[in-house]
Amino acid sequence: QVQLVESGGGLVQAGGSLRLSCAASGRTFSSYSMGWFRQAPGKEREIVAAISWSGTSTYYANSVSGRFTISRDNDKNSVYLQMNSLEPEDTAVYYCAAANEPFIVVGREYPYWGQGTQVPVSS
Repeated sequence: QVQLVESGGGLVQAGGSLRLSCAASGRTFSSYSMGWFRQAPGKEREIVAAISWSGTSTYYANSVSGRFTISRDNDKNSVYLQMNSLEPEDTAVYYCAAANEPFIVVGREYPYWGQGTQVPVSS
């Protein structure tokens, strides 16, 4: 069982930056694929970024590629999402997810989810 707690969300102006953090419990964090997902009001949940257990492989949705960066620190059992050049379209609840797999990018294959953190982006 893995428990995930996101932090770092909050109101930000368009063009601004924000860094989300996700702290994970458990001693096997380093063997987990980690992902960031988001769900905007009235829309389905979508993947934002994912990172392999080793950190050597990453995936980004087209809408955030070049603006967002996912990273992890296995010593701190944490994964991060650096978000730059934020746009109003990035407004959503952002979720951290974990799976005991080397690297996956499909949301339904992640069994562990955090509670989410809200990121409103004002225009």
